[in-house]
Amino acid sequence: MIESKMGRTDLNKEPPVEYSYGTIDLNVEPNADVGFDSQASYAQQNDYGFVYDDSKQSNLKETYEEKSADSNINWETKEEFMSEEELVGWVKSRALDNGYIVVKRRTNKSKTTGVEACERLATLGIAVNLVTYLTGTMHLGNANAANDVTNFMGTSFMLCLLGGFVADTFLGRYLTIAIFTAVQALGVTILAISTSIPSLQPPKCIQTRGSCVPATDFQLAVLYLALYLTALGTGGLKSSVSGFGSDQFDESNKEEKAQMTTFFNWFFFFISIGSLAAVTVLVYIQDNLGRRWGYGIVACSIGLGFVIFLSGTRRYRFKKLVGSPLTQIASVFMAAWRRRHLEVPSDPSLLFNVDDVQMAEDPRKLKQKMPHSKQFRFLDKAAIKNEKPGEILKVSKWYLSTSTDVEEVKMVITMLPIWATTIMFWTIYAQMTTFSVSQATTMDRHIGKSFLIPAASLTVFFVGSILLTVPVYDRIIVPLAKRFLKHPQGLSPLQRIGVGLVMSTFAMVAAALIEIKRLHVAQAHGLVDDPSRVVPLSVFWLVPQFFFVGSGEAFTYIGQLDFFLRECPKGMKTMSTGLFLSTLSLGFFFSSLLVTIVHKVTGNTDPWLADNLNKGKLYNFYWLLTTLSIINIGLYLIGAKWYVYREHRLAGDGIELEEE
Repeated sequence: MIESKMGRTDLNKEPPVEYSYGTIDLNVEPNADVGFDSQASYAQQNDYGFVYDDSKQSNLKETYEEKSADSNINWETKEEFMSEEELVGWVKSRALDNGYIVVKRRTNKSKTTGVEACERLATLGIAVNLVTYLTGTMHLGNANAANDVTNFMGTSFMLCLLGGFVADTFLGRYLTIAIFTAVQALGVTILAISTSIPSLQPPKCIQTRGSCVPATDFQLAVLYLALYLTALGTGGLKSSVSGFGSDQFDESNKEEKAQMTTFFNWFFFFISIGSLAAVTVLVYIQDNLGRRWGYGIVACSIGLGFVIFLSGTRRYRFKKLVGSPLTQIASVFMAAWRRRHLEVPSDPSLLFNVDDVQMAEDPRKLKQKMPHSKQFRFLDKAAIKNEKPGEILKVSKWYLSTSTDVEEVKMVITMLPIWATTIMFWTIYAQMTTFSVSQATTMDRHIGKSFLIPAASLTVFFVGSILLTVPVYDRIIVPLAKRFLKHPQGLSPLQRIGVGLVMSTFAMVAAALIEIKRLHVAQAHGLVDDPSRVVPLSVFWLVPQFFFVGSGEAFTYIGQLDFFLRECPKGMKTMSTGLFLSTLSLGFFFSSLLVTIVHKVTGNTDPWLADNLNKGKLYNFYWLLTTLSIINIGLYLIGAKWYVYREHRLAGDGIELEEE
């Protein structure tokens, strides 16, 4: 008998009539789609079912008190002595031998896309228009407002590391998404309330006196509580939602593997829809109907996405917790430190490795054995065996790591130069939601005589350039690159990142030149001392800087994802998302650091980042970013030339990558 959540199924019955794959309905009798599990969660892990013609037999959902005497199956023995992979194979084979059709339970893959679309709507809907709220309503200076925006975004992405750790180690992706979506909804709700209650905002400026009362500490505390609760929710949600979507597919099944590509196309499509809605409709509502309506709509959309996500719970597939790769990195360094006094053997085969692991259930034993490298030799101390010969090695990973674990950590370390030199791109990206929006507020934003473009909606050109660049790259650049560079992907991941870094530099050159032009127009019309009046220069002059950064993101974003996914060791795949998102986080934080330093150095004498942009020298800040970007590109080229792709490194040692 085969144990399942829905009862026990006798595999020795007559062969069934044939049913086409994917047409069985759980709620239709007399047929039943039975998912089995050896323990309570087995159906969640493997999700297999057996379809049987029950028209002449008793209902398959019936629960039997005891196993059939002629069943011939000792379930406990099978469960005790077979690994999970062997158990799955055994049950599938047994089912097929007795005429059952083994199917996969249908899942609700699409319901994860709505949650991510709502997350993007919330994050961008707040971030792109936040600087105008901080300066116009809360009466903060341009520099402080810019730092608040970049700190909010940086924290959102940095908390993805925490969310990933919690999901991999404790809660799993499903519970992480559910809990942190609720947290995000709470944060946006508080934000909407704070913009609705007059006492939580300072009084409006008195234009005739030129005086503005800044926000009190309590008012700012409520605002920051709302923002950072939203950031916490965003971090936990973003860290898990794409991975949970991929969990719904069996990559060993060709049909499902092909479906995964379609799923992620729709996944990123809904992200783009959320982004476009945020920078157009939502920003317009915030500026014309009020912030409380804009943020209220976001809170409601998150709640709707949350309900839709929960509605698919019974049909989701769930993966076992595998632990966080951060734990592996920490354990290798701890073991190396504890064995720092030992001498590394000259023969690498004497190091403790996966073959020496005695416990069959130890996940380290299932890893692909990695060749030894000569880099970072001090980490090899973590795998030194100092036990007596023949002693069974059942030692904690915090005291002794396998050589393979050590090599995987070394691989991550070799990726750090590339990781570090991509941070600068996101520092430049941060300017699109801060000072570029501040520039737009001073310029002519009219289309025709009546329609006024919200300053934050200029980011629509940023999103549009991404959507334009992707098909141009796919249809034009890739075929040309394949022909001339002889690379199967057109451009390698490192080449794509390099193109993005160059385009971001062009963006800062364009931004500096346009700011100089804007200041000249302001001076020519005598507007230097009157920041409330519009500079008669079309806001569309800012489009080039948005276009270059958007196109650069299309190259850098996908290049980074491809690079980290490709190069992270198989046992540390979840690390790839963490490495990528941490570059975004540090880019925003580095922007805050630069703004703070520049404002402190120049603020009192010859300010670059003045509250009145017409009296400042914002172009100098853009030239500073251009210079830092050029230096960064030089360092990136050195790191890219030094880096050897994992596939090539293993091929040099005669090792073929296992299918992942």
